[in-house]
Amino acid sequence: MLRLSVITDEIAQDLSHALAVMREYGLTEAELRNVYGKYIVDADEELLVRVEQDLAAAGFTVPCIDTPLYKCALGGAEEATGATHNAQERTLADQLPLLEKSIALAKRFNAPYIRIFAFWKRGPLTPQIEDQIAEALAPACKVAEAAGVTLLLENEHACYLGTGAETARMVARLNSPALKMLWDPGNALCAGELPFPDGWEAAKPYTAHIHIKDAKQLEGNQQQWVVVGEGDINYTGQFEALKTSGYSGVIALETHYKHPDGPEASSRPCLEGMIKLCR
Repeated sequence: MLRLSVITDEIAQDLSHALAVMREYGLTEAELRNVYGKYIVDADEELLVRVEQDLAAAGFTVPCIDTPLYKCALGGAEEATGATHNAQERTLADQLPLLEKSIALAKRFNAPYIRIFAFWKRGPLTPQIEDQIAEALAPACKVAEAAGVTLLLENEHACYLGTGAETARMVARLNSPALKMLWDPGNALCAGELPFPDGWEAAKPYTAHIHIKDAKQLEGNQQQWVVVGEGDINYTGQFEALKTSGYSGVIALETHYKHPDGPEASSRPCLEGMIKLCR
C-alpha cells in the first residue's frame, strides 16, 4: 500500500488523540502543523517535549514539518494576511530566521522535509513576479543545502504559485538539490488547473510529497470541499498513476471538508476514501 499520513490537526489539536485515530487505520507517519493549539514553529520547549513523548508512545515518525514559510507579502513591508492556520504573522524579513528554526525542528523530529510557500497572491503572476520569487527563495535553498534538509514548495492557490505547472516551473528554475515539490491537487483545482492529468504531469518530475483534499466546482470559480473521492478531482486516475509510477513518498490527508460534528468526523470518511483509492 502507498504510504499514508494525516496532518494531525485535521483530526484533533490533541496530538495523542489524533495519533490514536490514525493508528486505527494502520498509519505510522504523522505530519505536524498545529499541536495543542499551537503552530509547531511557535511551540515552546515544554510543548515540543510533549510532542516527542506522544510520538514515541504511539510509535510514529514525522515525514514533514508543515511551516508557514514564505506565506507572507513578497514586497516585505506588508504584514502577512491570509490563512496561516494559527501561525504568527511574519514579514519577508522574518523568513530566514524562521527557516533556521524550522530546520532545527526537522532535525529534532528526524523529518526529511520542510513545507514552504510562494508568497500571498496580490495580482496576476507575471514574469517579473516570478523573477522576484526566485530571487527571494534562492537564499533559502542555499541554507537548506548547507543544513542537509529538503524544502517542499507547495502549490497553493492563495499564493502566486497555485498550479502544478507554475510550481514545477519554479522548482526547475531554482534547480537546487534541496528543493522539491509538494503536490496538492485540491489547491490546483482552486487555482483553475485540471489537477489530473494536467497538473500532475507537470508536477510529477519534482514531487516528493502529496497533500490530499477533494472538492466540487461551483459557479463563479468557487469550490465546495467534500469527502475525498466524492469531488471533481480524478483521484482514481491520480492514485493509479502514483502506483504505476512507483511513487514512494507520503500521501497526507489535509481534509478541508467540514462535517457538522467537527474535525475528526470530517477526517475519518476522508481517510477511508483515501484507503479505498489505494486499494
